[in-house]
Amino acid sequence: MEAGGPGTCGGGAETLGSEGRLAPESRVHFRVTRFIMEAGVKLGMRSIPIATACTIYHKFFCEINLDAYDPYLVAMSSLYLAGKVEEQHLRTRDIINVSNRYFHPGSDPLELDSRFWEIRDSIVQCELLVLRVLRFQVSFQHPHKYLLHYLVSLKNWLNRYSWQRTPVSVTAWALLQDSYHGGLCLRFRAQHIAVAVIHLALQAYGVEVPAEAEAEKPWWQLLVPPRPGMRFHIYTMDTEIP
Repeated sequence: MEAGGPGTCGGGAETLGSEGRLAPESRVHFRVTRFIMEAGVKLGMRSIPIATACTIYHKFFCEINLDAYDPYLVAMSSLYLAGKVEEQHLRTRDIINVSNRYFHPGSDPLELDSRFWEIRDSIVQCELLVLRVLRFQVSFQHPHKYLLHYLVSLKNWLNRYSWQRTPVSVTAWALLQDSYHGGLCLRFRAQHIAVAVIHLALQAYGVEVPAEAEAEKPWWQLLVPPRPGMRFHIYTMDTEIP
């Protein structure tokens, strides 16, 4: 697969510790993006705005050291900004109350006191900071539309029994959502991520694409033809498939 960003950005192999575990920064980003996803669902956001919020967050911390700003404040501002970018506008009051309930379960909505206005002003100021750091480039091409198209094509290739018996589609969508815990969205093309999650879902359930062994090209190259001179690979657990 072709990387679409800097090798040190977006949660590459260098984020693993000496024992193969995620480095501390990667664990922080995982927790914060989980907060973005859960808060986004509670705010009624669609999948694309949530994906945009996660991408804005990851892209910001590709440019800025994690210690420089509170990652949860950046996350709240990313949700606010993503709502504007994807035309699903959110009220700062709703973001603040949902976030407060996330950090303090069972708590009442915040009163409109000085603390509330301080948090609101912080979100707005952080939004402006994020825009400046990202040079106002906050529109992204997500894998969702490609995944939908590829799944429809794959459904037509597979026999009806295999498709109904295994939740390949549901698993692929879940894998795509989980991919936003890290920076894959910044490192690879949207089409490649869509194909990769389908490939992993097929492997997980042992589903084979009909006539794949006799085909001249792998099925994923029919969906996403490689660019001239580009090597296209999908990695499995123990091998690399050309």
